[in-house]
Amino acid sequence: MPHPVITPTPTSADRVTAKAVFIDFDGTFADRGVIPPAHVEAVRRARSNGHKIFLCTGRPKSMLARNVQAVGFDGLVAAAGGYIEVDEQVWSDQRFSADLAARTISVLEKYDVTYVLEAPTAIFGPPGSRERIHGILFGAFPGDGQGPSDILASLQIPNDLNDCSFGKVTIFDSRVPVPVLAEEIGIDIAALPSSITGLKDRAGELYIPGVDKSVGIAAVIARFGIDQSDVVAIGDGTNDLEMLAFAGTAVAVEGSPKALLRLADLVIPGPDREGIVFGFDALGLTRPEIRPVRPDVEEPERVW
Repeated sequence: MPHPVITPTPTSADRVTAKAVFIDFDGTFADRGVIPPAHVEAVRRARSNGHKIFLCTGRPKSMLARNVQAVGFDGLVAAAGGYIEVDEQVWSDQRFSADLAARTISVLEKYDVTYVLEAPTAIFGPPGSRERIHGILFGAFPGDGQGPSDILASLQIPNDLNDCSFGKVTIFDSRVPVPVLAEEIGIDIAALPSSITGLKDRAGELYIPGVDKSVGIAAVIARFGIDQSDVVAIGDGTNDLEMLAFAGTAVAVEGSPKALLRLADLVIPGPDREGIVFGFDALGLTRPEIRPVRPDVEEPERVW
């Protein structure tokens, strides 16, 4: 039974202090890679009201299509907190050490795992991975999603994966449970279920411990001088737990894991029902009168 959608009680005043809003991509902003036009319009209206809107995704930048980049976000927190870009300037780009990378690739190859190594400019896989991933994704995205093409567009097959620098690993299929893979890789590695909608229990992610979306958010608001209490985080997956716990206002998508729903101040519909529109309206982000954080600063148009 779906979790009920909870709407906060309106206050007598419509004025809302300007917020920094961080939105997950898969299952929150987009439905199987497809972005509702109403979500794009909601972002633009909220920004015109003085709010800062950031995409905060587990995907690397290289796995985001051009139409995502054209939405007009104030910045990007990608790779689940490991990569930050604002105004075309890279603020953070965390990568596996050479030793950790070598141990990771060795274990993945040992168990014939279907995987990609993620970097901001490309994703890398072993020979045959394109065909294997294509089959998995087109089973998970039955014909009406854009996800498969987005994910495969930047895939490269290098001669030697050990020459690749990367910050995270996405596993699409493994006969060995992903946490067991992490245990065999050894120190300095952690595992999560996959953040890509539609992938099953044999999928997951490997990442650097201590790197999560809340870390990326904290770095962004520190640079902008934004209070933690003015952070809104919106997500639907396990890799959104830390950012919802960190945010002043936590927003979960209905159907999210119970741990996420317990953190939520507001629960919104999924992207197939334009949940971002509902959430932004409920929080007053798209209403006309707000109190900007820095009313003296004119906001430029941004690509992200």
